[in-house]
Amino acid sequence: QVQLVESGGGLVQAGGSLKLSCADSGNTFSRYGMGWFRQAPGKEREFVAGISWTAGSKVYTDSVKGRFTISRDNAKNTVYLQMNNLKPEDTAVYYCAADRLQFRNPATSQNYDYRYWGQGIQVTVSA
Repeated sequence: QVQLVESGGGLVQAGGSLKLSCADSGNTFSRYGMGWFRQAPGKEREFVAGISWTAGSKVYTDSVKGRFTISRDNAKNTVYLQMNNLKPEDTAVYYCAADRLQFRNPATSQNYDYRYWGQGIQVTVSA
């Protein structure tokens, strides 16, 4: 069973960096593609980045391309989101999620493809 816990959020000034981590306490992490989503106040949850189970495929939403990097360490059952050059509009609760299917390739950006979700972590970027 997939159980996800995010860490690494917090408050940062515009232009700064944060690295989010999401750890899975189960033993099947390496079989699943992983994704990061975010939800700002008053807005719908949106896709941020996804990575396939092999890490050979990565996909990003346009607004974070060149600033955010998704990666994974299957030995540590952890997926990461390195966020650089943060902007106030990046302020949101960030969620990691695991694919509903095992061994999917390429990585998916569709909300409905993700079944398992973390509890979310706040990222606040001040101007």
